[in-house]
Amino acid sequence: MINLFFEDVQIPDLSSEFFCEWMSRVCSLENKKLGEVSLIFCSDDYLLEMNKNYLEHDYFTDIITFDYTEGILISGDLFISLDRVKDNASNEGVELMEEINRVCVHGLLHLIGYKDKDETESKLMREKEDWALSLIVSRETLN
Repeated sequence: MINLFFEDVQIPDLSSEFFCEWMSRVCSLENKKLGEVSLIFCSDDYLLEMNKNYLEHDYFTDIITFDYTEGILISGDLFISLDRVKDNASNEGVELMEEINRVCVHGLLHLIGYKDKDETESKLMREKEDWALSLIVSRETLN
């Protein structure tokens, strides 16, 4: 189950059903089961305060993942800065929705067990993000 929350931002047209279907598929292909995952969208300032309070980091980030996974049941809270995601999308030259999806699946991959602390882990994480994004069937393809 995917829950969507908005702390001090709004994003029109996000679908919890889309995220649930897609993330369930990612989990299944990783031999995991999607439990309860909350996607909490917020501003830079909101996430900066969380970063300071919970991780003792004084810098902006695009996502903070709180992992409640038990065994193969993937669960957690993904706090996502819409400000950072917009900047990422602009810097990478991609559509906002693609970057939202990338950051969301990045958090999911952390819950599954992937890390990104060193260059080798970061490379694998990026490959897994690309793989997961390739699983999205566009609406245009369905028509």
